[in-house]
Amino acid sequence: MTSTTPDGVPLEPQAGVGSPDGFRRLYTPHRMAYIKGEGRPTGGSCPFCVIPAMPDEEGLVVARGGVVYAVLNLYPYNSGHIMIVPYRHIADYADLLDAETTEMALFTQHALRALRRASGAHGFNVGMNLGVVAGAGIAEHVHQHVVPRWGGDTNFMPVVGGTRVLPALLSQTRDLIAAAWKETD
Repeated sequence: MTSTTPDGVPLEPQAGVGSPDGFRRLYTPHRMAYIKGEGRPTGGSCPFCVIPAMPDEEGLVVARGGVVYAVLNLYPYNSGHIMIVPYRHIADYADLLDAETTEMALFTQHALRALRRASGAHGFNVGMNLGVVAGAGIAEHVHQHVVPRWGGDTNFMPVVGGTRVLPALLSQTRDLIAAAWKETD
């Protein structure tokens, strides 16, 4: 008896990938190097601690608050991918001070408004990866991701071509979102 997906497509067992169970999986073994931190800079310099000392344009800072700041992700999942970061070097969300937690939440709301205004985003992925095993690229400094999404924005390029298509340079995206951020104050 051959297993099938819920829509009736036959599943063929593949050596080394487990038993067919109705799910189509895309294996990305190259991600394990990222998760393990291979090639990550060493020497104790945390990029989230260095960025605040840079000019906004150079550090891709969108907005600054009293205890947190908003910055574009250098390796975005989608155009406009923002991270909300406390200035204080701290790894765990549970250890944030009340002021940091509050301002992080307010900055997240503001990021949603600014991204809607700047790009007409239809939806968002918002969240944190706490710890290396959870996929945090910089686990030693907590940060929240705000990723804008649009209907149909998932396409074949990342899957087949190993390429992300971004419609603007990061500096242009930063300028656009920073302007929208000020307009939503």
